[in-house]
Amino acid sequence: MQAATAVEVSCKRRAEICMVALPSPGPVKTGSVSEGTILGFTLRPYRMSYREVKYFSFPGELLMRMLQMLVLPLIISSLVTGMAALDSKASGKMGMRAVVYYMTTTIIAVVIGIIIVIIIHPGKGTKENMHREGKIVQVTAADAFLDLIRNMFPPNLVEACFKQFKTNYEKRSFKVPIQPNETLVGAVINNVSEAMETLTRITEELVPVPGSVNGVNALGLVVFSMCFGFVIGNMKEQGQALREFFDSLNEAIMRLVAVIMWYAPLGILFLIAGKIVEMEDMGVIGGQLAMYTVTVIVGLLIHAVIVLPLLYFLVTRKNPWVFIGGLLQALITALGTSSSSATLPITFKCLEENNGVDKRVTRFVLPVGATINMDGTALYEALAAIFIAQVNNFELNFGQIITISITATAASIGAAGIPQAGLVTMVIVLTSVGLPTDDITLIIAVDWFLDRLRTTTNVLGDSLGAGIVEHLSRHELKNRDVEMGICS
Repeated sequence: MQAATAVEVSCKRRAEICMVALPSPGPVKTGSVSEGTILGFTLRPYRMSYREVKYFSFPGELLMRMLQMLVLPLIISSLVTGMAALDSKASGKMGMRAVVYYMTTTIIAVVIGIIIVIIIHPGKGTKENMHREGKIVQVTAADAFLDLIRNMFPPNLVEACFKQFKTNYEKRSFKVPIQPNETLVGAVINNVSEAMETLTRITEELVPVPGSVNGVNALGLVVFSMCFGFVIGNMKEQGQALREFFDSLNEAIMRLVAVIMWYAPLGILFLIAGKIVEMEDMGVIGGQLAMYTVTVIVGLLIHAVIVLPLLYFLVTRKNPWVFIGGLLQALITALGTSSSSATLPITFKCLEENNGVDKRVTRFVLPVGATINMDGTALYEALAAIFIAQVNNFELNFGQIITISITATAASIGAAGIPQAGLVTMVIVLTSVGLPTDDITLIIAVDWFLDRLRTTTNVLGDSLGAGIVEHLSRHELKNRDVEMGICS
């Protein structure tokens, strides 16, 4: 028995030595972005075919697939363990602080977008000379809102891992009775009037029908995981086995992230270079569209470089740039992938290892933030809506601007952390004030670039939010540590 125990201890010791001996993962360097940009513009003159571009971008596609592979188990395991590690009082306070932060920064972002676009006024002139690209799917604001609620409560958790509910529209014919004209009825015999009362006409109408789209239903999984983790946390000893399982799963996922980090610089290089090579003729980006691009960049910079760091400093009284320096890997990954969900594994690693943020906070705040906290998207949608009004010479009154603010804030919550989701939710914002949704095609040409910038802003907002929530929740976390110490 003693010999067996000695062997077990020896094996454990060797495993620990091996883990220590492994080199730490290489950082995602800023050189990946600059090198990818240079390589992309160098290869543009060669006019590569669509097939050649896809082959060239393959290393970048692999990075996206590897990161997306980890998103689903990471969201579930991190939220379950995060909620289970907190008591109901602490989780409630932390959740309230996170929601207040999300709403505050999103509203500020929308206001910045509106002020900047009104001051710069990039939509001067006419839209006739502007280049259009792509096609827009129509959707009503009511159906989009109901879809958001439906996706919060998926009927099948397995299906929620790869599908989301989405209302589709189809044409259906309806018989509508024709009401007879009273004057005409009085002038004809009774049998004719009776015949006229039975006349009907057939009309066609678009009706909503249930449908689905491919993609992880992150919102539904977040809601379920939070509830599941909360219940496990209140089960005390009975839930210990489940807590340990999800904690081990989370740790295993983070070790896989460490491996992927070695490949990330190469993947980001080819993601950016491939997108630049794939770009349409740069000549279409001129005049109003160029001014629109500059306006969005200015708005995002004000929010990301001034507002968010200032908010972090005012709450924590710490240097925000030291904190942001620890996020460099996550921000560059966001710039390369243009997906806050795909960046989530790297964001976890940066916050926990580089900035030392409590795991109970990151596991609770980050998955929720990556799903509903979209500062960059909200700013972009409000700004783009007013830009489209400007190119249509449509004068917006104060009430309509308030409507745009509210719908942009709400629509950004429904924009899942996937590439170019903002274009879909933009339809809701335009519909709310009667602007032509087809004019979204005017800004698609530059959306691939702006999408990367607003995703980076989203990730920065989520990360600084985790730091702020940790600071505000430090007393609850400390009390929880004391309680756990007493119990042990």
